[in-house]
Amino acid sequence: MIVLGSNSEVAQAFVEECLAKGEKFQTIYLLSSNPETTEKFAGHLQVKFLQNSEIIPLDLLNEIDYKTLENINFDVLFCATGYLGLGTEEGLYDDENTKQIIDVNYAKLVPVLNFFAKKMESNRTGTMIVLSSVAGERGRQSNFIYGSAKAALTAYLSGLRNYLFDKKVHVLTVKPGFMDTKMTEGLPLNPALTASPKKAAEGIYKAFKNKKDVAYVLPIWAIVMLIIRNIPEFIFKKLKL
Repeated sequence: MIVLGSNSEVAQAFVEECLAKGEKFQTIYLLSSNPETTEKFAGHLQVKFLQNSEIIPLDLLNEIDYKTLENINFDVLFCATGYLGLGTEEGLYDDENTKQIIDVNYAKLVPVLNFFAKKMESNRTGTMIVLSSVAGERGRQSNFIYGSAKAALTAYLSGLRNYLFDKKVHVLTVKPGFMDTKMTEGLPLNPALTASPKKAAEGIYKAFKNKKDVAYVLPIWAIVMLIIRNIPEFIFKKLKL
C-alpha cells in the first residue's frame, strides 16, 4: 500500500481502519514531505499492528526523484495530499498562495498519480483512492482558487477511471465536506456537516470495498451539493457562500 500525504489525519485513520478490518500489506509505503513527523506513525503501526512500513521523502514543491519509487510493489494507493491555503479575502491576489494551492492540489500531484497509475495499468490490478473535495463542484466566492484546483483533480480522476476501467484498475474519488483536521483548525464548522478522521476513514473504507466510483464522506453532502449545483446563477452570484 502507498500513502501519499501520510501525515494527514484522514490518511492515518484510513490505514488503521484497513488494518483493523484485517487487510494484509507486506509493506506500507508512507510518502511524506515531513519524514521526521511520519516516523511516529510508522512506529505506531509497528507496535499496534506489527505492520512493516517504509518512509519515503516526497515533496511536491521540489523535484521528485522517481527512481526511489520505481521498485515499490503495491495494490492500493491512498492519496490525501492537499493544501487549503488562504481564503479569497486574504489570498486571492497573493500569487504565491495561488500557485501553491494549484501545485499541491493538482499541477504537481497529477504527474505523481500518473506515475503510479502506469504501474497499475501494467499490472492490470489495483485501487487508487484520492481525496478531492466538494469545493470542486461549484466555484464559491469564499474559496474558489482551492475549489478550482479540486475541480481539476476531480475531472482528472473521472477521466483516469474511464481510461483504466478495462485495465482492471479501480479509481475512487472521495469528496469530503468539512473534516475536523489540522487543515481546518480554527474554522467555524457545522458539527452536522463535519466528520472526524475516524468517521471519514470508515466511510472511505466502505466505499473502497464496495468498489464505488465517487463517494462523499458524509451522505448528507450529496444532498447539500445537489442543491448548491442547481441554484440558478443569477441567484447564486448574490449569495455569500
